[in-house]
Amino acid sequence: MEKAEEWMNYGLELAKEFGPKLITAILIYLVGIWVIKRITGGTRKMMSKSKYDESLQKFLLNLFSWALKVFLVIVVISRLGVDVTTFAAVIAAAGLAVGLALQGSLSNFAGGVLIMIFKPYRIGDLIEAQGILGKVKEIEIFTTKMVTPQNKLAIVPNGAVANGNIINYTAEGKMRVDTVIGVGYGEDIKKTKEVLLNVLTSNPKVLQEPAPSVNVLELADSSVNFAVRPYCKPEDYWDVYFETYEKSKLALDAAGIEIPYPHRVEIRKEG
Repeated sequence: MEKAEEWMNYGLELAKEFGPKLITAILIYLVGIWVIKRITGGTRKMMSKSKYDESLQKFLLNLFSWALKVFLVIVVISRLGVDVTTFAAVIAAAGLAVGLALQGSLSNFAGGVLIMIFKPYRIGDLIEAQGILGKVKEIEIFTTKMVTPQNKLAIVPNGAVANGNIINYTAEGKMRVDTVIGVGYGEDIKKTKEVLLNVLTSNPKVLQEPAPSVNVLELADSSVNFAVRPYCKPEDYWDVYFETYEKSKLALDAAGIEIPYPHRVEIRKEG
């Protein structure tokens, strides 16, 4: 019984000593999180009015938000009575160990900084990086998020992107669509080129500058193949790609130009 009373008294003493500090620390944390949200929200509005680059805006806001949260955690810990100097030394030692363990993450952070500085792509650009083709959705501190043509979300580490090859299809404002269409050997080459070129020039999504082209590509086994190459805006690529094949087939049929296909010859034996 006496032992239970001793433990109860000890608990009450701890509650009296640390209770107010703990409650204060919790309140500081809750208020701090609210303040950080308000500050980042105000900063976001200010950046939007100042017409900051969208990718740079998100990157800086993420970095700013994390810095404020780290500062808040230090304030909360100091309010609990922990010596901040000692805590900082422990954090530095732990940071070195964590840094060695997370070299990949630090590389991704450095890659994100390089992407922000050199801007090889921006949010909304159609790019190909690390074997993935997609539209850039977000550029974060450690990763770049891309939406593929199949509407899949691809998350690529910034370190790998910054150190690899990047193809930006949007940067020049136009793309060439490469298609190949074959016709029979007995068809008139000049007439075929006119029909195919008319298909391209009549498509409003095909750019007139650079001018679309139709040229003989190769003399294949059963067809004369034409390189049909229109230019378009990056966002119209797939529309132009599919429309070129469909409209070319209809136009060639209307002009009486044959597209070769395998013929089946049936041999009947007289019984």
